[in-house]
Amino acid sequence: MAQEHDLISNLPQDILQRINSFLPLKEAVRTSLLSTQWRSLWSPTMVDHFAAGDCPIAAIDAVKDSLEAVGALLGSYESPEMRKLCFQFPEGDVTVLATKGVDKELHLNFFHSKTEDKCYYQKKMELGNTTPPINITNLSTLRTLHLRSVAGVTEDFASSLLTNCQLLQSLKIEKCEGLKRIGIEKNESLRSLVIVDCKDIENVTVSATELRSFVYKGLLTQIHMKNALNLVDVVLDLEGAFGNSDFDCEEVLCLLSSLKEVETLTISGWLLEWLCSAGVICGRLEFQLHKLKQLSWIDSLMDNAKRDSLACFLNICPFLEKLFITIDPSRRRVTCPYFHQHWHEPHLWMDFPTVKSNVWLLKHLTLVKFFGFTVNGEDGLLSSLVDLLLEKTIVLKSMTVKSHENVSWGIMKVPDKRPTQKWWNYRRWTAISSPRNFCFELMDDR
Repeated sequence: MAQEHDLISNLPQDILQRINSFLPLKEAVRTSLLSTQWRSLWSPTMVDHFAAGDCPIAAIDAVKDSLEAVGALLGSYESPEMRKLCFQFPEGDVTVLATKGVDKELHLNFFHSKTEDKCYYQKKMELGNTTPPINITNLSTLRTLHLRSVAGVTEDFASSLLTNCQLLQSLKIEKCEGLKRIGIEKNESLRSLVIVDCKDIENVTVSATELRSFVYKGLLTQIHMKNALNLVDVVLDLEGAFGNSDFDCEEVLCLLSSLKEVETLTISGWLLEWLCSAGVICGRLEFQLHKLKQLSWIDSLMDNAKRDSLACFLNICPFLEKLFITIDPSRRRVTCPYFHQHWHEPHLWMDFPTVKSNVWLLKHLTLVKFFGFTVNGEDGLLSSLVDLLLEKTIVLKSMTVKSHENVSWGIMKVPDKRPTQKWWNYRRWTAISSPRNFCFELMDDR
């Protein structure tokens, strides 16, 4: 058979670049897997920038030079491009892998030569307060920015970069150890903000009137959302708190009250448990999440305290339509501390019938899904949750359970003349009793 030729890969490089220019950046980068010719389009160009001296002026010049280098990279968006930029800051050398896309998209991945030296972080934090504004024209048109591994040595660079990106619509900050503060003030263009695994973050302050999506994954820190009038989607995927003494009910409640316009919320179950353990009674709060339509509860396990705190939290979600409850054993387990002072009187000592009686009707809830529940092992908690939701809902259309073994179950409310309620697993021929005057059939969904 005649040998087949890859006619496209054998095209001239300028033609291949032109083809790449019609692709989103993520898809364009994937073309490097097609052949050696395509891979050569993504060989980074090495550019060195140096800033001598160990003084504030030298550091400011280093930040300015690095911003100008990135600005020069963004001089044209005609084709995707990757460059390796090497900067010499007074506190250490930094290599930046910069990748730009045709849709005014920029990804910056930082590599630090002195990451083991922690002493320079505080110095750069103090210097950041005196760094004068630096204006780089090409940065002002940037729409999408992804910062990865920004540490203290480049914190001024990141701060100045955000100041210059006045039309930025999407920002992702990932794995930035040593970065302690993120401040976005009076922004009218940002639509999406994602902060992931920044272990040293102590404060996040965002004032963005057009922000629609906010995702935070990491340790609980001070998060202040200002003027979030258009925020509709929020993820608070929290791995724990910096320390038990740092947990402040008022701060967390202030954050929740700023989410009153949110329609979709994902929240860690331990945070609700800590609030309620400290004495917060959601039904007595001065605010409600009156626009919330979808709530996703996530945690490593379900126990009585987490169940009761979820039931309490539902009282500030009067228009909830969809509820997702997920148990993921691979997640970090967060132990609730003992709180000596209570925001309100403690109430998690109540038995479950009392807790259930304090839950208001969920008049709009139509869909409930449980993920990661083992029916045979956690039947008591699962049955009590199902019992609660079936009693408090009016227009519920679907309730399903998916076990750790990926077996799906459907729960149906059916008439019953028997004295006890039973859930039947018809595939395994097992039953779980529950003290109700009606029963549910728990059926294999396959």
